[in-house]
Amino acid sequence: MENHSDKNIRNSTSMIRLPMLLAATLAGGILIGATFFGGRTRYSGDLVRNLNKFREVLTYIDNAYVDSVNTDTLVDYSLEKMMTHLDPHSVYIPKKEVAAAKAQLESGFDGIGVEFNIFNDTVFVINAIPGGPAATAGMRSGDRLIRADGTPLTGKKVDNQLIFSKLRGPGGSAVKLEIQRRGEKNLLNFNVTRGRIPSYSVSASYLIDGNTGYIKIDRFAESTYNEFRSQLASLKKQGMSRLVLDLRGNGGGFKDRATDIVDELLGGNKLIVKTDGKGTQFDDETYARKEGLFEKGAVVLLIDENSASASEIVAGALQDHDRALLVGRRTFGKGLVQTPIDLSDGSQIRITVSRYYTPSGRCIQKPYAIYESDDRYKDGELFVADSIKFDKNQAFKTDNGRAVYGGGGIIPDIFVSVDTSYRTKYLYQLAARNVIAEYAFRYALDNRAKLSEQTFKDYLQKFTVSDAMINEVATMLPPQESSETRPT
Repeated sequence: MENHSDKNIRNSTSMIRLPMLLAATLAGGILIGATFFGGRTRYSGDLVRNLNKFREVLTYIDNAYVDSVNTDTLVDYSLEKMMTHLDPHSVYIPKKEVAAAKAQLESGFDGIGVEFNIFNDTVFVINAIPGGPAATAGMRSGDRLIRADGTPLTGKKVDNQLIFSKLRGPGGSAVKLEIQRRGEKNLLNFNVTRGRIPSYSVSASYLIDGNTGYIKIDRFAESTYNEFRSQLASLKKQGMSRLVLDLRGNGGGFKDRATDIVDELLGGNKLIVKTDGKGTQFDDETYARKEGLFEKGAVVLLIDENSASASEIVAGALQDHDRALLVGRRTFGKGLVQTPIDLSDGSQIRITVSRYYTPSGRCIQKPYAIYESDDRYKDGELFVADSIKFDKNQAFKTDNGRAVYGGGGIIPDIFVSVDTSYRTKYLYQLAARNVIAEYAFRYALDNRAKLSEQTFKDYLQKFTVSDAMINEVATMLPPQESSETRPT
């Protein structure tokens, strides 16, 4: 979200996260605008026989099974299991989850415009997005959501799915909210008309010093390229001559947004990425095609074990052409391209149609067989560069003749160990119980006026954590874990 106290900074209060299924679909590099079937579809004899077999079994169950059976549930279950036998990233998405899956990569969604967090069975408004329907209606940070259209939003049964179902909806529709606000005796009532809420994927952009710019991209969504280009142009106007591009934790998204960003940094008509699938339908080579905004200045690219798919396209292209210095840890190793296919009932499959190859010819994808055993923490790879696993037989050369390796993920030029100071058992317990997030939220509410007077730069340089604050955190022991901050 935009930080209106400092026009040069954009920080989101949280990274958007969905359940594991939706995260898996995001981690798939998504090919859009593809024509999936050309002309008349041809069915092999094996396929026809198996379709008839499936229909027979389902018909017998529906007609003869001793108990009543929901055949929709059976079919959904069958499709989910079927996709798991293909590869780790091909998925079936039930109709009820398609909208949420698509929203993760869209430039916005229809809702009331608040970010919320669940603390101790209570839904707190973390941020009412400036200019959004909720903020316009008078809602603000710290408000507690009690009911939506009469449905309780408190108690042990409240979860993100319930909140999404009540707060999101078609633009122009209304929802009646009952709010509890600190200092008010009675509940406050708000009638909020839903509207379009922008969703930003570039979560931070600022100058680190007089000539070093920093841009953080959380995912490659519909608006990512336009956001990136705008922030890049702004930083250049402020005097940026070198760039730190942060793709740590970026699980991927749209392929063309990633290649467009590479094109802004890479000069000449150079290959960015190649895809190779069954036959030639999904074979493609993407080249730099225009004069970019930042083709000359130094670039440092930050990556880690959670940088995947489209992030690895960026990393592989910039490394192979010696355009950027890669710093961090080996990327995830997800080099498969998924195409979304809408089914007749509104559900969707995202099926793998090709593999990614970097300009030097490296295959980004790691072997399926090691998905379960790829424990980089246990293997020591997060701490020691010598523990990085790669196939020496898959050696390739960058434009300047440096050796790089295929077989799974992109290996950085400079290795940086994971920060072990954040991996103590005690800190894990605090994080699991949401103590740190809850304390920060309460502190921000109690010190709203003081914090609002500070710019981001002042906060970064002057804010200190006192012993008293640490002691206060240590006394907070909420009874159960809370969910993460999510926008609605």
